[in-house]
Amino acid sequence: MGLKRAVDFFLAVIASMILFVPILIVALCVRLTSPGPILYWSKRVGRFNRLFLMPKFRSMRVDTPTVATHLLENPDRFLTPIGSFLRKSSLDELPQLWCILGGRMSFVGPRPALYNQDDLIELRTAHGVDQLLPGLTGWAQINGRDELPVPEKVKFDVEYLKRRSFGFDMRILFLTAGKVIRRKGIQH
Repeated sequence: MGLKRAVDFFLAVIASMILFVPILIVALCVRLTSPGPILYWSKRVGRFNRLFLMPKFRSMRVDTPTVATHLLENPDRFLTPIGSFLRKSSLDELPQLWCILGGRMSFVGPRPALYNQDDLIELRTAHGVDQLLPGLTGWAQINGRDELPVPEKVKFDVEYLKRRSFGFDMRILFLTAGKVIRRKGIQH
């Protein structure tokens, strides 16, 4: 855990410096294209099922219900003018670098569940996945991202728990970069 935390912190510092200007540009674009705050803070489940607030650039209107996007009847109607672009490019995830710097998240781990995703939280806890820091990306994201049903997502989370290593994390980061560039596995 010590090496992983050190690598996470170092990479987050470097990424924050490199991405400082793009982060400012995205923040300005969010502000200019829709009313409401620049950041959306969602209540997420972290390590040992402790709740924390996770920031994202706001890609949905302020009146959007607090549920997983795939549970919305018509998610596209809640997107801001640049929301689809932010999500498909994963630029909405950039503020999570602060969570990595603060030790509440890692670059690689299971994606943090929303506080009300009881089925996902229960399955992860039953399989010991709750002992991991949530990640900006993870093995489940590589294998389907938004398209995976909960039991399959947990299956990949458990596989990550058993296989986790520095090399596996680097592989996941490399594969994530490819998915983001191709915008693969994103529904909205």
